[in-house]
Amino acid sequence: MNMKYKFTKIVAFLIAILLVLTACGNGKTSTYNGDGQVLRKVLSQDMTTFDTAHATDNVTFDVFNQVYEGLYTLDKNDQAIPAIAEGKPKKSDGGKTLTIKLRKDAKWSNGDKVTANDFVYAWKRVLNPKTASEYAYIMYDIKNAEDINMGKKKVDDLGVKAVNDHTLKIQLTKPIPYINELLAFGTFLPQNPKAVKKYGDKYGTTPEKTVFNGPFKVKQWSPEDKLLMVKNNNYWDKKKVHLSKVNYKIIKDSQSGASLYDTGSVDDTAITSEQVDKYKDSPALKKRLLAFTWFIKMNEKKVPEFKNKDFRLAIAQAINKKEYVNDVLNNGSKTMDKFTARETFLSPDGKDYSDGVKSKLQYNPQQAREHFEKAKKELGKDKFEFTLNTNETPSDKVGSEYLKSQIQKNLPGVTVKIKQMPGKQRISAELSGNYETTLSGWGPDYADPLTFLNIMTTGNSQNNTGWGSKKYDEMVKDANGKLLKKPEERDKTLKEAETYYLSEAPVAPIFQQGQAHLTNPQVKGIIYHKIGGDTTLKGAYIDKSINRKTGKKKKDN
Repeated sequence: MNMKYKFTKIVAFLIAILLVLTACGNGKTSTYNGDGQVLRKVLSQDMTTFDTAHATDNVTFDVFNQVYEGLYTLDKNDQAIPAIAEGKPKKSDGGKTLTIKLRKDAKWSNGDKVTANDFVYAWKRVLNPKTASEYAYIMYDIKNAEDINMGKKKVDDLGVKAVNDHTLKIQLTKPIPYINELLAFGTFLPQNPKAVKKYGDKYGTTPEKTVFNGPFKVKQWSPEDKLLMVKNNNYWDKKKVHLSKVNYKIIKDSQSGASLYDTGSVDDTAITSEQVDKYKDSPALKKRLLAFTWFIKMNEKKVPEFKNKDFRLAIAQAINKKEYVNDVLNNGSKTMDKFTARETFLSPDGKDYSDGVKSKLQYNPQQAREHFEKAKKELGKDKFEFTLNTNETPSDKVGSEYLKSQIQKNLPGVTVKIKQMPGKQRISAELSGNYETTLSGWGPDYADPLTFLNIMTTGNSQNNTGWGSKKYDEMVKDANGKLLKKPEERDKTLKEAETYYLSEAPVAPIFQQGQAHLTNPQVKGIIYHKIGGDTTLKGAYIDKSINRKTGKKKKDN
């Protein structure tokens, strides 16, 4: 063990002990107190908002899964099941009109009834140009939604109507095969009009300025520190909610999270690659592959050299991804040469959709240098410099330094600078286009490859690279339009669109995210998702009859 690593471990341990001692001094309200049905979970970054019109990141959507409920929610297989809706939509007009009955016993945490108008109000607010919602585009399949968001039509022209308090009618531009799963996504959640109007621009900035309609409600949020949720006694299905509290602690140093787990102070935490071997025989160690693809975005508007296709291809082929996922990450992640995540969507033939996509973006230092030489001649220069934005966690620091070393080693003449920042700042910089390159991730919002491919169409708020292609846009448009009732032809077109997109390399795919966690074996009933937010905690509980250290039933005394 080198002295630097040893010192890092000592500091992490001392931080963990300090956190525990501080917690103990706070008594029963402590973040780390695990008496009763309390789940204590470490987050590596903070959420950003309680306002469903402004959420864009996975951590925030994960919290939304616990504190809000939409028409539908996702089961353990990521299939939509009724939530506020009583059942599946009644379809008419060839599937373009949906009539949905709402349950009458759903309430907000302030006691107000959840009504059909709460959905109408929330969706109109998302699409109102004044709201500037980054996710407004996800509603464009509703009649007049896109024109409203572009300022061409009035908000009241939206094709959604509250027939009465418990009946919602939705008019679509076309029949959508995955509509129920789409309606389960966080942007389609309802909002309480009374609360939004009362707090105005401050709505959703604190728990006190927000109301909730899910299994839990937020009692306390200390940004970049902790989030406390408690059981929502106004929730219609509260009998199936077993946890009394969920304590999230934001700790960006995963080594500290592991130390807290060892002291029995938390029930779930991510761990670093260096720690995986230490816990390889522990029943707490869990690895799983997420549907998140991570890639380097290259901003042509900030770095004009990225307009050169050969320069982009050189970057994409210069990184040894296998070494990166095995030695740097070591958490179950897999190399990624494509954009749409594996094990997420099945093609009509029953095979993984991603298998049918072709890519030339594998690690190939020789080809990378050939593309680089062409780029140098075409651009008339041989020295290049850009900054790579990453999250400010220790593991991201190590990972970004590896990416930097690979690019500089295989493309002599390129200088990469690393800029670390809190996750919400990195995302904000990315959305505003205020970056040169950024390590960015994307996961599915609904059960279809379009959830990945749509974001790189021209004009999409997530496509802040400056790259665009009419050919690509047209293929995606066809897959979301005239081919919807032709599944085989649509599947073929989607794969051709992604293959073409990868050949242009506006981003450099690096890996599909895995997670190595320590999870208390006493924790049962958590549902893990690949679509939308990461977890559902509604049915989770703590089984105290399980031995935390062995993962087996405790022996009777």
